[in-house]
Amino acid sequence: MQQVAVVFGGAGFIGRYVVQRLARADYQIRVASRDPSRARDVQTSGRVGQIAALRADLGDEAAVARAVEGAAVVINLVGILAEPRAGGFHATQAEGAGRLARAAAAAGVARLVHVSAIGADAGSESLYARSKGEGEAAVLAAFPAATILRPSIVFGPEDGFFNLFAGLARLAPVMPVLCGDTRFQPVYVGDVADAVMAAITLDAAQGATYELGGPRAISFRDIIRYILEVTGRPGKRLFEVPMGLARLQARIAERLPGKPFTQDQLLLLQKDNVLTGALPGLEALGITPRPIEAVVPGYLARFKPGGGRRD
Repeated sequence: MQQVAVVFGGAGFIGRYVVQRLARADYQIRVASRDPSRARDVQTSGRVGQIAALRADLGDEAAVARAVEGAAVVINLVGILAEPRAGGFHATQAEGAGRLARAAAAAGVARLVHVSAIGADAGSESLYARSKGEGEAAVLAAFPAATILRPSIVFGPEDGFFNLFAGLARLAPVMPVLCGDTRFQPVYVGDVADAVMAAITLDAAQGATYELGGPRAISFRDIIRYILEVTGRPGKRLFEVPMGLARLQARIAERLPGKPFTQDQLLLLQKDNVLTGALPGLEALGITPRPIEAVVPGYLARFKPGGGRRD
């Protein structure tokens, strides 16, 4: 009899890779989200009827309980980068995470994987990082055997980071750089999905927290330079944005539809987003992390002059 895996946030960037792997492992999969129509694309990752989409908002206790009923595995990938309204970070990433963990425990779920973020800290000045830290605590209080995964910036063909700046490089006369010395340790989305799969099978992963990062740390400035290089614009000038101007831009941008940039994100940009070395990483899960050089040039080729076409 097939085991049931429930993936909250399964229609998102990381979620589609997790669902693909669960389908290959022959799970019966429920993709839970506020908008089930977003799961149509991922439903083609498995056999007919193997992947079902259902409506289950993390704020709805009854819906969450129904979603996890009879499941062997529950995976939480839900996260937001900007608050749609005040209190959104806490409601989604702290209260929602705890609600899901309590429902999973009550349903007798065997494995719970909670995807958090590097920098998660209940004492952080950043509301995003604070809610991530509070969420981890809530999950472990309700489900002590849960596995916590903390990735750095996640990259892959559909990412909102390398693609964003590659698109900007195609249009902008100069490339703005905020907090250029801040370091990141980008991790490939496929490696994150493999980490999720390892977490639901390895006994050693129960109750453990892992930091997920690529093979090297790189400054934000050098990431921008790399993007310019692989998109065929190595000579484009960088403009180091002064902090005063950055704060003004954040205040203005967070009032725009979609909040493209916020003051909370600026706080996050001022702190390194790299592995601390105090926790196990991908290698402990049997995964060799892939570098950006092995993946990014392929999907950024479309941003080259002429769309990357060869004569």
